[in-house]
This record gives sequence, C-alpha cells and structure tokens, in this order.
Amino acid sequence: MHTISDYQDRFLDHLSKKVAVKEPKNLYDPITYILTLGGKRLRPVLTLLTTEIFGTSYHKALDAALAIEVFHNFSLVHDDIMDDAPLRRGKETVHEKWDINTGILSGDAMLINAYQLFESYEGNTFRELAKLFTKTAIEVCEGQQYDVDFETRTDVTISEYLKMIEYKTAVLVGSAMEMGAIIAEASEESRVKIYNFGRLLGIAFQLQDDYLDAFGDPATFGKQVGGDIIENKKTFLYLKALEYASAEEQQELRELFSEHLENNTSKIETVKALFEQTGAKERTRLEIENYTKEAFDALEQLSISYDKKGMLKQFGMQLMNRTV
Repeated sequence: MHTISDYQDRFLDHLSKKVAVKEPKNLYDPITYILTLGGKRLRPVLTLLTTEIFGTSYHKALDAALAIEVFHNFSLVHDDIMDDAPLRRGKETVHEKWDINTGILSGDAMLINAYQLFESYEGNTFRELAKLFTKTAIEVCEGQQYDVDFETRTDVTISEYLKMIEYKTAVLVGSAMEMGAIIAEASEESRVKIYNFGRLLGIAFQLQDDYLDAFGDPATFGKQVGGDIIENKKTFLYLKALEYASAEEQQELRELFSEHLENNTSKIETVKALFEQTGAKERTRLEIENYTKEAFDALEQLSISYDKKGMLKQFGMQLMNRTV
C-alpha cells in the first residue's frame, strides 16, 4: 500500500504520459488544459487505492483511473457551459478561454476518450468496467438534468435534492472505487460494499462543496464563491434555510432566488446572512458529518484489514475538513 500522495503522484505521471499534443490543436488543447489544470484527483486516487486494498497492484488500474478522471472533467466542461461559470480551479473555464462550440466539441471528444481507455482490459474485466461506466455516465447526466430543472422549480424537496447530488456526484465516486474492486477481481459482495462506501462519501463531498460555495475562502476554493447563489441553485443550504426560516425570511429568500442581477455582491451577502440566521449553515455541517459517519459505518462491513480501513477513513476525514 502507498500513501494518498503517492497515488496522486503515480496517477499524475500516468496522466502526463497519456496527454499528447495532437492535431487539430483547437480540439485537443482545451482537453490538455482542463486535465492539467489541477484538482483533487479524488476519483482516480480512489480507484488505485481500492485496487490495492483488494490485493492487486495499482498499475493495472491506471487506465481505468484515467478514464474516470477524463469523464469527470468532460462533465465539468459541459457543466460550466450550462452554468456560464467563469472560473474552474481558479482559472478560466474552457468555454471562456476558447468559446462555447470548442467546449462542447472538446468535451464530446473527452467522453469518447474515456471509453477508449477501457480497451486495455480484456474479457470479463472489460465487460464489467464498461457496464458500470455506462450505468454511471447516464446517472450523471440524469443528475445534471435534475439540477437544471430545480433552478426553475419552487417546490424542490430535500429528498429530491439528495437524489440529485447522489446521481450527479456520488455515483461517480462509488464507481471509481468499484472499478478498483473489479480490476482486483474482488467478490460481488465486496464490490457492492465498497461502492456504497464511495457513494455515501460522495454525498458528503458534494454537501461540503455546496457549503464551500457559500462559505469557502475565495483564495483556496478555486471557483467563484457564491456561484450557486448567483445561479439560484436550490442547494441543501437553501432548502434547510427555507425549512427553518420565518415567513418573512422565506419570502425574502424566494424573492432573492428569483432574481438574475448584474451585480450580485449584495445578493450573495444577504443570502449568506440568511443561511446563518436560520441555522442552515450549521445544519449543513451536521449533515456532512452524518453522511461521513454513514460511509464509515458501511466501511466497517468490509472484510479488509484494520490498517486498510484506517487509510480509507483518513481519506474521508480529509474530504470532510477540506477547504478547496
């Protein structure tokens, strides 16, 4: 077993070897740009780590880990277009640096590239990886559509929101871990349990992302703080604020989330104040902790060593306490 930073280094080395300068440049330069822009590399690290947890060298999982990362970044390129987001990881988004058409086409190529990476696997391993990847990819698209739909709905429930983030974010984390189990030829039972651990961790991860979008430090967060507020997204923070707000506060929140302003500074500060006044800020922190605990409870059901469970717990704690 290696440390998390070791897996990150080994993945980045593999990424650098696979990202080649190709023609036409206007198709491939944006792909190289987004893939080398940084990021936490959460999903590929989990694929490598899980492969070794089940007794197989991480080397065998490098292409699957890269497929997960390429797909994740493809989804970010298209999400940023749909959200008209100016920043990604503190830098210009692809459609801002180039244009929307380039972002769409380069994103399409990334999705195809992700599938190509599974060609290095044979037989049952290839079939199981491709089957899981296809299921996950369509769920991510469904989650993104729910997210878009919620922007114009006024009756979104917390359970609907949690389903949306499960599909949009958490299933990819679970799949990243299950892919490692597939490559290591782990049992069906182990595959299900490690997927569930990753899925629950992914929900906690997205709730933390929502929290940081409102209350993160712009210097470390890497995205525009308050972006969800500007886009009128019905996040967990917003829904919890509505649940505990007074009638007057509810009306103010709903009015604020029906506006599209040129200058959003005042809107962001007002909404953040309401999130604090209603207790939504603290309740969101508690929900992050609850899902992290559920993930750790799921982890305890796995038949792996104490040390390996400890490594996964450490990873989960780092995610829960992150600032980026």
